[in-house]
Formats: sequence, C-alpha cells, structure tokens
Amino acid sequence: MAVKTLADLLEEGVEGRGVLVRSDLNVPLDDNGKITDPGRIVASVPTIEALVAAGAKVVVTAHLGRPKGEPDPKLSLAPVAAKLAEELGRNVQLAGDVVGQDALARSEGLTDGDVLLLENIRFDPRETSKDDAERGKLAAALVELVGDDGAFVSDGFGVVHRKQASVYDVAKLLPHYAGTLVAAEVDILARLSENPDRPYAVVLGGSKVSDKLAVIEALAPKVDTLVIGGGMCFTFLAAQGLSVGSSLLQEEMVDTCKNLLEQYADVIHLPRDIVVADAFAADAESKVVPAHEIPDGWIGLDVGPESVERFAALLTEARTVFWNGPMGVFEFEKFAAGTRGVAEAIVTATGKGAFSVVGGGDSAAAVRALGLPEDGFSHISTGGGASLEYLEGKELPGIAVLED
Repeated sequence: MAVKTLADLLEEGVEGRGVLVRSDLNVPLDDNGKITDPGRIVASVPTIEALVAAGAKVVVTAHLGRPKGEPDPKLSLAPVAAKLAEELGRNVQLAGDVVGQDALARSEGLTDGDVLLLENIRFDPRETSKDDAERGKLAAALVELVGDDGAFVSDGFGVVHRKQASVYDVAKLLPHYAGTLVAAEVDILARLSENPDRPYAVVLGGSKVSDKLAVIEALAPKVDTLVIGGGMCFTFLAAQGLSVGSSLLQEEMVDTCKNLLEQYADVIHLPRDIVVADAFAADAESKVVPAHEIPDGWIGLDVGPESVERFAALLTEARTVFWNGPMGVFEFEKFAAGTRGVAEAIVTATGKGAFSVVGGGDSAAAVRALGLPEDGFSHISTGGGASLEYLEGKELPGIAVLED
C-alpha cells in the first residue's frame, strides 16, 4: 500500500496543528443506550493517543448506527465520548452538532493535546449522499474545523469501503495518512490474499447467502477448506434437496448454492447435524437432529455437536484461518455451542502456529461475548464488510483515495 502513515505525519510534526481523524466508533448499544461491546473504541485509541502525545489538536469524526440523515437522540455519540475519555484517560469534548456553530466554536478553542469528538456524522445527510458536490460541501466544512495547515488521518477501517464525505472526500482536501488501525488491517488482509500458508481454511456464517456470495465465489478457488454455518447454511442444505423446516431460507439463492456445491464439492463443508428449536427464543424447546431430518415447523438455530467436531478437525490442522460470521444464534446461551466450538478450534490452531483472522462484526462480538481470549487469535478485525470486500478483490474507496 503506497500511502503515507501516521508515523510519517508524526515525523513531519503535528504540534499545534489540527488533525481530523475518521475513527470507527460504531459500537452496539443495549435498549438503555449502554455500550455492550467497546471493542472498536478500544481499537481506535492508539492513533488518537499518539496524536495527543505529539501535541496535535485532535478532531474525531465517527458514526453510530443508521440515522436517516437527521439528529436522533438515541444515536448520539455521548456514551461513546464518555468511554473514549475513559480509555484515553483524558477529557473528550463532544460537540452538540456535526459541523455547526458548536463544533466550530469548540474546534477554535482547542489547545495542544485536546480531543474533540463531533456528533454523529450521519446526522448530516451529506455524509452518505450520492451527489459528489453535496459530500464535497460537508468535507469542506470538516476541513474548516482543523484549519489550513490541518491533516487527515483515516483510522476507521470499518468504513473504508464507503465513498462518504468523512472517509473519502476529506482526503482530497487535506494531506492524508493511514492511521495505525487502517495500515495494520490492510497489511493483514494482504497476507491472507497474497500467499497464505496452507492448509488455508475459511469459516463463513451469518444469516444470508446473498451477503456472503461474492466472498464465497472469490475464496472457494483459493482455499483448502470452506466451512459454512449460521443461517446461510440452510440455503445450501436446501440446494442438496433437504427440507429445512422453518429455518432461514433464501429461495432465490438455491440454484446458485447448487452450482457452488457442484463446483467446489471437495472444498465446501456443511453441517451434518443441527440444533433446532420450536421458536426463535432463548428459552425455546430444542433438540439435535441430523441435517436431513429437520422437522416441519422447527427452526435451525445452531450447528450440532457432530458438525463442530468435524469442523474442528479441519480447522486445528490449518495454517491460515479466516473466520467471518457466527455458526448460530450465539446471543442465546442454548444456541452458542457451535460458535464457541469453532472459535475454540481456531484458538487451538493459533496455538499451534497458525495465522488466524477474525473478520470483524458479529464474529468479533462473539469472541468477547463468549469470554474467549482475544489473544487466542492472531488478529481481530474491526471491519466486517470492509474485510469481506477487500478479500473479494474490490477497490475500497477509503483506501484508494489515500494512495499517492
């Protein structure tokens, strides 16, 4: 990646300069607005900390959730500002708006080493606009907050696949650098793409085949093992002519899955047994059945113990592992065993010297929710969608714009 990095910026000097940092602070909240997994906030700290220590006036921009281009109190970055302040061990101001009067006044009052977090960038409809001119106006307003001698640090890997004002357009207006997180993520994904140690195993879960189709098509020819679980496995089982009861099924994807199974019969591995339930609920009645005997009216919510054993045997012998997507509804304790078992097998492989990457999103959340050791994996990505698009071979706008 021929881009300048945070180290280059620090060498040039940032004392007294405004630095705009695009972080990924999009953390999950519970019904009371409390953060349930602060992983992305924690991951964003090193870049901000380095800039603070070097005397920069740091202005951080980030989003939370999917507000419809207007302020939504439930998606304010207030809890994020509090957690970021705790992690940094210093005060973090929160602007009352995105690029309005409060943001401008606060940015003008910053002294060396101060941190200002702007309110949720997606409260401004221009952030996600398809109109280049509209996004450009928001980018210009962001630049105004750090001044003419400012710089831009892209550190939100989870958004680099988006052509958005705070990710893409600001980089065209300011000297631009890849933050610690973005640089590390790209290096690691390049390692997966270019010459991985073999056997190379990929584990894909999650709900929809359509969400993962491009990455399946991109990786199936390159890997030795492709394990498929989660809700998406039922469309593959249906493609084998099996009844899947009331399980999640994408009818329109059955023929596609059939073709994939025919083409990559020696690579794709599906569950042989399923944990089914009589309802989608934590306390539902459940039982383990063979994959070809899912009863009518029952819903598959996890892969079964025989499947976990088979998958684990494949994964523990791998030298490179990429995992994206849980094996079941891990949020319900009754249906977490599949995800736990597969994750533990990857930890075992890592302990034997394998290079393992957890591809962000729900998989990263599962590692923390299930109490698994984060250092049991070589790398836990902060960007689910961005990781997948990189591995699909797509150009990521937020990376491409950094290249000089």
